[in-house]
Amino acid sequence: MQQHEHLVIIGNGIAGVTLAQQVRKRSNVRITLISAESATHFSRPALMYVYMGHMRYKDIVPYPDWYWRKNNITLVHDRVVSIDFEQKQLHLQKGEPITFHTLVLATGSTTAYYNWPGQHLKGVQGLVTLQDLEQMETQTKGINEAVIVGGGLIGIEMAEMLKSRGIAVTMLVRDKLYWQNVLPGQEATLITQHIQNQGINLKLTTELDEILGDTAGQVGAVKTNTGETIPCQFVGIATGVKPNTDFLRNTALQLNKGILIDNQFKTNIPGVYAIGDCAEFREKYEQQPALEQLWYTARLHGEALAAILCGKAQNYERGPWFNSAKFLNIEYQTYGYVPNSWDETKYDSLYWQNTAGTKAIRLFYERDTEMLKGINLLGIRYRHDLCHHWLKQKYKLQDVIYELEAANFDPEFYRHYEPELRQLYFNKFPDKAQQKKQNSWWQLRKKFGLAMHLENSDKPL
Repeated sequence: MQQHEHLVIIGNGIAGVTLAQQVRKRSNVRITLISAESATHFSRPALMYVYMGHMRYKDIVPYPDWYWRKNNITLVHDRVVSIDFEQKQLHLQKGEPITFHTLVLATGSTTAYYNWPGQHLKGVQGLVTLQDLEQMETQTKGINEAVIVGGGLIGIEMAEMLKSRGIAVTMLVRDKLYWQNVLPGQEATLITQHIQNQGINLKLTTELDEILGDTAGQVGAVKTNTGETIPCQFVGIATGVKPNTDFLRNTALQLNKGILIDNQFKTNIPGVYAIGDCAEFREKYEQQPALEQLWYTARLHGEALAAILCGKAQNYERGPWFNSAKFLNIEYQTYGYVPNSWDETKYDSLYWQNTAGTKAIRLFYERDTEMLKGINLLGIRYRHDLCHHWLKQKYKLQDVIYELEAANFDPEFYRHYEPELRQLYFNKFPDKAQQKKQNSWWQLRKKFGLAMHLENSDKPL
């Protein structure tokens, strides 16, 4: 990009803001950041804590107003209603048109609805935007019962939010276990039991059939596919999200589920790029989704595109997959590739769970090579940089077992469970246990392994 050019970014979420910040570090190009949702950037993952009273809205706004002025980034709080790609001009709902040289679409995602009867009644909503939070604040005042439709991460967040205000929560989940489409059976069972133990009415193998309203157009109950009627005054829709691209339909921009891009975030229109939740990679990779709809990947998109726009013409390297979340008070981390089911002739795993059913570790690996493919953690935190290193350097299971203590990120006085996991490994591979006894290298690796490999490792994330 030339210094006289104008970079316009639609969307001030983590993808758009990271891009603006990283471009500004490299260039004096003019930057405008447009958002209809909020006047300035805020931490979207923290919305639930505002509702629960743990934080105020101003606490989740990481940058003061002077930050944008100091860094010469113009903020526009307005809605883009249409884009003239030929004239390189944006038409806004309230303000004057804006002309761009380079346009980046970072428009995020919206709640996915599935045409249920009654879904437009008052008291029915998703939870993605700041406006959703404000609406939820209004629509749940004074209510006693709520139903959440869906079993994903947004669903459990909404359930925890409602529960914090003493509202009885029922969740409709179509699978036999919670998040069974993502987690292996043992982890899904652990989470399912934990949710039930927290007093949430979890109705499994149950789907929404209809939302019933009262004479005032307000939610009064839901009817399920089993014929059951459940009274409620609020219905939270948590059946997934979809790219926010409706205003881009019927334009020259190529869309599928999201905005189609190549490995340098280019769309089919020169000078137009897309990043974050709304972007869909054309080239499909094994064990990688075409849509990367996570906070973590959105930040990576912003960093990668900034380098590309400022002259570093290289393809985006996805690297090992990562996600983290909370199921009420159980933290969840996943690294790399851990499917919910697998071909047992090709893959295997080492799984440990504590007797209380609140903590679990799974190391997933190729059966023939013993190469680590992924890690699931529940109730335990591991170091991101080390797990990333294991996967990127294609560690074998034995090598990971040697370095388990170095990965644990829990506080000093927390109980650590690596010896139990290691014993499971030696029970499964008794020849390795014998090798351990005979080889003093094992003890050296265990003691000094972290320093030995991190000295020349790739840069931590």
